[in-house]
Amino acid sequence: MAEPTLGDIFGAAAAQTATTVTIAKADLAAVGLTANATNTAESLLVAILLKAKLVLTPGTLETNPDQSVVVAEADFNFQTLVTRNALTYRQSSYTVNLQKLDTGSIIDPDDY
Repeated sequence: MAEPTLGDIFGAAAAQTATTVTIAKADLAAVGLTANATNTAESLLVAILLKAKLVLTPGTLETNPDQSVVVAEADFNFQTLVTRNALTYRQSSYTVNLQKLDTGSIIDPDDY
């Protein structure tokens, strides 16, 4: 199998040049993002995480030797209630696992 493509992970309109990466907000609507000019950085990060989770699964990692990253909900979709500044928040846990040949302990994006 092949390495997951930009389109596989970020959506059909995703593109890159030597200096930029473009991800269409419309491609993130399927995971709940409402596109507008004032989306927060965190909302965009969560949408990208949820979009990647659809493709970079533990199952596809087992069947595709070219895949190196897994995004998954923590075991049993673990959610907890946490208190911060006297307010209660629901915390959802996700894991991002990076796998590469064991040549050192430094995480280098070029290895993935």
